Amino acid sequence: MQAFLKGPSSISTKAPAAKERGAAGAAGSSGEGKRLKPIPWVEKYRPKNVDEVAFQDEVVAVLKKSLEGADLPNLLFYGPPGTGKTSTILAAARELYGPELFRQRVLELNASDERGIQVIREKVKAFAQLTPSGSRSDGKVCPPFKIVILDEADSMTSAAQAALRRTMEKESKTTRFCLICNYISRIIEPLTSRCSKFRFKPLSDKIQQQRLLDVSEKEHVKISSEAVSYLVKVSEGDLRKAITFLQSATRLMGGKEITEKIVTEIAGVIPKETTEELLSVCRSGSFEKLETLAKNLINEGYAVAQLVNQLHDTVVESEDYSDKQKSVIVEKLAEVDKCLADGADEYLQLTSLCALVMQQLTQNT
Repeated sequence: MQAFLKGPSSISTKAPAAKERGAAGAAGSSGEGKRLKPIPWVEKYRPKNVDEVAFQDEVVAVLKKSLEGADLPNLLFYGPPGTGKTSTILAAARELYGPELFRQRVLELNASDERGIQVIREKVKAFAQLTPSGSRSDGKVCPPFKIVILDEADSMTSAAQAALRRTMEKESKTTRFCLICNYISRIIEPLTSRCSKFRFKPLSDKIQQQRLLDVSEKEHVKISSEAVSYLVKVSEGDLRKAITFLQSATRLMGGKEITEKIVTEIAGVIPKETTEELLSVCRSGSFEKLETLAKNLINEGYAVAQLVNQLHDTVVESEDYSDKQKSVIVEKLAEVDKCLADGADEYLQLTSLCALVMQQLTQNT
């Protein structure tokens, strides 16, 4: 048996097989390498340069002047999510350094990265202290500084922010900082005074519609004009959310036309008929019907937080309620929203809200 295993015949028969497998594996891997990797549309259509940034005209104008002079102040970008804050600074950095030096000159730290006081003292400080050198291969002027991008800066601790302010001052010759946040009130005063502040506005409906139509055209997506308008309304000025919904709807429909109903399902919006039925049950004064409807809403998987938002718009815009009724209902909506954010039970909060709405709508009749 051992002689058989050691014999030349076993080696000679196995070697070609192994070679064939290796050749097949190599062919397979090269074939896979040639395929284009699927990229989320949000990343695929992220602005490549400052000119492509939509709607934020003041920020773009200032950045373009800074790019011409190859100088940049410390920056603080704030505003709602999906308005282009991170995209803008990344596009500006690419224009400044070009694709070769971009990785060496830019340090990006997000909320998902560790950004405690120790990281600021060690990692950021070490990066900031290195003097940049080298020139761009295309012959353009390369600025003599690096950029540190601190995304979601409002989630940094006060101690980490305090450690950062000294680093910003000391390393001003070699490094520029760009802080990005949703809420400027959570950034300590000494940091905001060291930066040029830019507020990013929610994108206008017209700009969003144009961008969505551009993406639809490039991806060969069939979508009705009503669906585009509704997509813009649902995303509330957040272009990232709108593009993500568009991609999800495209995958769901598989080449068929996207309609307003499909957008409603994808976005998790509660149909108008359901909210109207809820308010009509509240007017009827029957608590049994109300309880059944509340259970059905929860069982259908609708988010009560979404219902609160939609009821708020319906109540405020409606002329069927008196000012006193509106004020009481809206105050309760705020209370329920806070409880849901704190992790309260959805069914209990929904029942409590509907009971108060019923009380307000039936007490005068």
